[in-house]
Amino acid sequence: MKDATLIFLMDENGERRRILLGMKKRGFGVNKWNGFGGKIHEGESIEEAACREIFEEAGVIVSKEELAKMGEIYFYFPHEEKWDQVVHVFFARKWNGQPRESEEMKPQWYEVESIPYGSMWVDDEYWLPKVLEGKRIKGKFVFSEDNESMLEHEVTEINE
Repeated sequence: MKDATLIFLMDENGERRRILLGMKKRGFGVNKWNGFGGKIHEGESIEEAACREIFEEAGVIVSKEELAKMGEIYFYFPHEEKWDQVVHVFFARKWNGQPRESEEMKPQWYEVESIPYGSMWVDDEYWLPKVLEGKRIKGKFVFSEDNESMLEHEVTEINE
């Protein structure tokens, strides 16, 4: 099973809480809102990959020290096992630069209470609210062949 990253920028100013999502413009997950992230290159740490991916996909610089690991999610695709992956989920509350559109992603800020779950991967509504509450999680999601529904799902809060 391969490792992958997922990073969300969080803008928290008093009562206002916003999250940066990106509309995937091509490839796996096209036309869905998601966090930023992807594969880990050879010789790269998981944290280095998260920082590289947010820069490539949204043009902002996040240092490894600013990453808060919120969980690990195991994704299984029985119909296409090469897609199986464990995704390391991070929040970043400090970064340099302004988010900008790339060839792969179109970033947009959302108020936390207005996250467009209906236009995201179906698993997001099971785990993202928990991490937005500050909980760390471990998740398991098994997708059906259409990638739009799940055969199985489990989310556990972890205390570490």
